[in-house]
Amino acid sequence: MEEQKIEALWTHLHWLTVLAEQGSYTAAAARLNVSKAAMSQRIAELERAAGVPLVTRTTRSVRFTEAGRRLVDDTREQYQHIASSFLSVREMAGVARGLIRMTAPMAFSRQQLVPKMSGFLHAHPEVRVQLEAADRLSSIATEGFDLAVRHSAQVPDTHVAWKLCDTYSVIVATRAYLKRRGTPQTPNDLATHDCLVYPRAQSASIWSFQRKGGRKSSAGPHTLAVSGPFEANNSEVLRDAALDDLGIALLPDFTAQAAVQTGKLVVLLPEWRPVGAFADQLFVVRPYSPHVPRAVALFIGYLRETFSGGFPL
Repeated sequence: MEEQKIEALWTHLHWLTVLAEQGSYTAAAARLNVSKAAMSQRIAELERAAGVPLVTRTTRSVRFTEAGRRLVDDTREQYQHIASSFLSVREMAGVARGLIRMTAPMAFSRQQLVPKMSGFLHAHPEVRVQLEAADRLSSIATEGFDLAVRHSAQVPDTHVAWKLCDTYSVIVATRAYLKRRGTPQTPNDLATHDCLVYPRAQSASIWSFQRKGGRKSSAGPHTLAVSGPFEANNSEVLRDAALDDLGIALLPDFTAQAAVQTGKLVVLLPEWRPVGAFADQLFVVRPYSPHVPRAVALFIGYLRETFSGGFPL
């Protein structure tokens, strides 16, 4: 077959891949917005040029011959790549628009993400963000999310991920509680205090610490059992319980930040770092895809810039 003839059949080949995806001439014609007769004519022309049958027609569907299936398998990925490349180029010059579906931890969403989202949405008025604020670890690919914020030590290598910042855990209480019960000077002092616990499957009431700036002990972090009048599986709820003078709370820095900066909570044991209670990094992740909508790419960039400095107290 002459080279010019092959180039003239590129559209025919694309129509063949659409026929394979849709499974019938009627559905394929509708997908391409052409008539069924035009669809049949193009496939027939392709078969004549190839010199072998490519499709076996039945009353309800089509069945591909071995030659037809091989041709589809060899060309489908190339057309998908071309389509993805074209969409990416078109969006480079276009206005960001469309819906971004995302998920993020509840406390982070309420305390940090939502208050800072207006800057992005004001700059891109044709973009909408649909946020699922939840502490469950959702499957972003199967549940149709464009991206997720993960508070984790690591992320699946099946996703594309960017680190936003490091995070830290802190021990906090109100001045009123400390005036009533005294200020702990070492982790061991916590054993005699009311501690507000985040219940977990294992070791819920065990808190662990490492001394800042010192060598790590060969025996591992310093651990102790704590107890108190209240438990909750949400760091915001524990923060609010601490604000009500119920006891000492162990919180992620992004949950404690506002209350510490306004003086409502005091950070305790500044020479010690709580470890193991919460993850120590924030990531933004998205499912792998050769084509990323402009709005999603811009929003990821905004998140990386906004949270790059972490959550100073």
